Amino acid sequence: MTPFGEKLRAIRAARGLALKDMAAGLQVSPAYLSAMEHGRRGKPSRRFVHRVCQFLGIIWDEAEELQRLADLSHPRVVVDTAGLSVKATLFANLLADRIAGLEEAQLDRLLRELDGAPQAGAADGPAGK
Repeated sequence: MTPFGEKLRAIRAARGLALKDMAAGLQVSPAYLSAMEHGRRGKPSRRFVHRVCQFLGIIWDEAEELQRLADLSHPRVVVDTAGLSVKATLFANLLADRIAGLEEAQLDRLLRELDGAPQAGAADGPAGK
């Protein structure tokens, strides 16, 4: 499951919507919506997220959060380390090799670490100083 799929499913459940009813409202098949919820489809398009927000009446902060989750929800991630350091390549390969065996506490710790790290190209990152 992806972050977007988990959130979409939670919103649908909280509103008491059947999968088939929401799929009809979004003009997609129930199989497509189920695959999107379970992370068996690619990253949702901006257009799809917009349709979800319109259908559910989601606006402002909640709509931005849904789009942010969609942006972080590609179920098959490719990490290009060409031009990066040896450590970056090692980290990416070790993560790919071991991610399935990580426990929730380890994932939580890594997420906290990454969420607090400056993003590439950020003004407050090393390149911006």
